[in-house]
Amino acid sequence: MSPDSPTLCFIGAGNMAGALIGGLIREGHPPDRILASDPDPEKRERLQAQHGIRTEADNRQAAQQADIVVLAVKPQVMKTVCASLLPLPEQPLFISIAAGLREADIERWLGGDRALVRCMPNTPALLGLGASGLHANRQVSAVQKEQAERILQAVGIVEWVDEEAQLDAVTAVSGSGPAYFFLFIEALQNAGETIGLEPDTAARLARQTALGAARMALDHDDVAELRRQVTSPGGTTEQAIRSFFEAGLPQTVEQAVRAARDRAAELADELGQ
Repeated sequence: MSPDSPTLCFIGAGNMAGALIGGLIREGHPPDRILASDPDPEKRERLQAQHGIRTEADNRQAAQQADIVVLAVKPQVMKTVCASLLPLPEQPLFISIAAGLREADIERWLGGDRALVRCMPNTPALLGLGASGLHANRQVSAVQKEQAERILQAVGIVEWVDEEAQLDAVTAVSGSGPAYFFLFIEALQNAGETIGLEPDTAARLARQTALGAARMALDHDDVAELRRQVTSPGGTTEQAIRSFFEAGLPQTVEQAVRAARDRAAELADELGQ
């Protein structure tokens, strides 16, 4: 962040807020320009002790001090939280990291006509390895868009989407995606045990292999080509890959991602009512 870093207010002091605050401070954002509001005194005390930021118990009082307000609360309480911020004398940028809430609903709860960036992060952001999809409404300026990008880049990579509906696809790919890989690691561990490995050995091999494969994929432009390079004709890997294709693995993954995307849209309808 630049020396003229904006004042940030996090409404909600949970794990994701803590991850973002920690990442921002590591990137050089001054702690005295970050504050957090939460009704839980233990959460406030923890953030203050860990990061040296200011905290407040009152949402509106905290938001009034900020250039950017990050809404880091559960979707089920977002409407109530937005109401607690009103009326706001200024026009800050709002960033929502609550899953499944559409911009139109959040804007309405904030009194309308608000600059709002909606973000879909994922849990690896807690390790600084997140993948976040962002969409900005029409009220967001170019400067505010850059500010939102810097905030989320503090915990990983950022991808902007042109249409808000595409965030449902982001949810299906990267938002829910960590669970897909956990499932595959779990299945690989179990398979290793079934064919004779000790449970601890199978677990360590499967997890380290996943880590190494992900690192290689990040360093290579074409994962399909990378797969072909490590699949020797007539070898063991080719036999396993052939079995995956015969079982319809690509089609199963597509079906699962579509199901997650459709459910994301359904939840947005339900939560917005």
